[in-house]
Amino acid sequence: MVFPIAHIHYNDEIDGNGKVIVPEEVQDAIRTLIRWSGDDPSREGLLDTPARVGRAWREYCAGYAEDPSAHLSRTFQEVGGYHELVLLKDIPFQSHCEHHMAPIIGKASIAYMPTDRVVGISKLARVLHGFAQRLQVQERLTAEVANCIWEHLKPEGVAVVIEAQHGCMTGRGVKVHGVGMVTSKLIGCFLDDQSSRKEVMSLMGY
Repeated sequence: MVFPIAHIHYNDEIDGNGKVIVPEEVQDAIRTLIRWSGDDPSREGLLDTPARVGRAWREYCAGYAEDPSAHLSRTFQEVGGYHELVLLKDIPFQSHCEHHMAPIIGKASIAYMPTDRVVGISKLARVLHGFAQRLQVQERLTAEVANCIWEHLKPEGVAVVIEAQHGCMTGRGVKVHGVGMVTSKLIGCFLDDQSSRKEVMSLMGY
C-alpha cells in the first residue's frame, strides 16, 4: 500500500486502513481542550475527534518532516539563453500561526532572476508549502522562502510577496474580516536596482 508521504512522518505508525495512529497522550490532550472549552469529549459526536484532530495536525505540520530546499536540487541549464524574470503568481497556501495556532490563508508570488540555471516552476510552490506547513509567522515565512531560493539557486535576485488573512485576527480578538496582511522580501537585483524592483512588483500586481 502506498501512503501520501507528505502527510506521514518517518516514525509514524500506520493502522490497517492506512491512517496514522495518534498516540493516546495526544488524544488525551485534545480531550482536555474539548472539556476545557465547555463540551463533553465522551459524547457521540466527539468520540473520534481526538484522533481526527491529531491526524489533521500531523498533516497541517507536514513541513517539519521535509527539507524544502531539496525541491531545488534539480535544475536545468538548457534554457535557450533565457536570463529574464521567472515569476510564479498567486500560489495559494495555508499555514497556522505560532501564537494562536489559528489558520493563515493566503497567496504568494515568487520571482527570481536566473543566472545560468532554472528550476521547474512547481518546485517554487513546493518550497512555499514546505515552509508553510509549520507553525509560522508571515514575516518569517516570507523570508524563509526567499532565502532558500537565493541560497540554493544562486540567482541574480529573488522577490517574494505574501498576502494572507489571519484567523487569529478574524476569528478572535478584534474579529476584523476582509483585512489582508502583505509582506515582502527582496534580495539581490530586486533590492538594489530600482527598475528591476518596479518591474517585478508591477508584474505581481503591487
